[in-house]
Amino acid sequence: MQIQVYNDWDHVPKALEQGTDQVVLAWDGEYRKGDVIEFDGLEPGHFYVVRADAALDEALVYVTCETILYPVPFYEKKTSYNPLCFFGNRHYLTIRRAQPYEIGRYRNLALNPFDQHEACGVWPHASANVETRGEAVFAARNAIDGVLATKCHGEWPYESWGINRQDDAALTLEFGRPVDIDEIRLYTRADFPHDNWWVSGKLVFTDGSEMTLNMEKKTGEPHCFSLEEAKCGITWVRLQELVKADDPSPFPALTQIEVYGTESMG
Repeated sequence: MQIQVYNDWDHVPKALEQGTDQVVLAWDGEYRKGDVIEFDGLEPGHFYVVRADAALDEALVYVTCETILYPVPFYEKKTSYNPLCFFGNRHYLTIRRAQPYEIGRYRNLALNPFDQHEACGVWPHASANVETRGEAVFAARNAIDGVLATKCHGEWPYESWGINRQDDAALTLEFGRPVDIDEIRLYTRADFPHDNWWVSGKLVFTDGSEMTLNMEKKTGEPHCFSLEEAKCGITWVRLQELVKADDPSPFPALTQIEVYGTESMG
């Protein structure tokens, strides 16, 4: 495996490190617009623990490609990240093979602070049919980055999935492989009175089954939904048919979705 940093226009490495089961890249220098972090030599169908920056949490991801390209976010695209991310002249990046105990444990299967809008071959991944004005602070990826600050909106740590007042807004969470799930938690944004909130919604699963969600409570605390029977072999779940409360504000939003379960045993 290897990690290297280069600019997309010339591909001349700024930094490079290699390893077998683990790579640690520490380097001095500044990121420039157009820089790309490349994680190479990966084995498709395996799990890795990856950290793109010292100020970004590690992510346990499932990989279906040999190479991950991670464009370094700049300007508006960086507003949904901790301002310390990709900043300064000393950087720390890591990747390693995940251990069996990390893979097999009961956990939040949606969590992926490494997710990007144009992610390819790295799971879990969040996408949506609408993101408010196409802005990074309202992108679907924000709903799985692990940041739970609900009482404001806008730049980190208040990034969220915004729906641009669209009644048919839907968010799709893909796992990239079968998983078994038994609980889902939704953190709806609670920047009142700026925000509205949803009183109901629907979850649709890979197998075509559906689950109605009642979220009558006006709160920034999690809405927790236990499945009567665990859903097995699920590869994606979609949140849709969201209904706003009777409130003057037209701005409901989702801060985070958590999906609890294990890797599929079937």
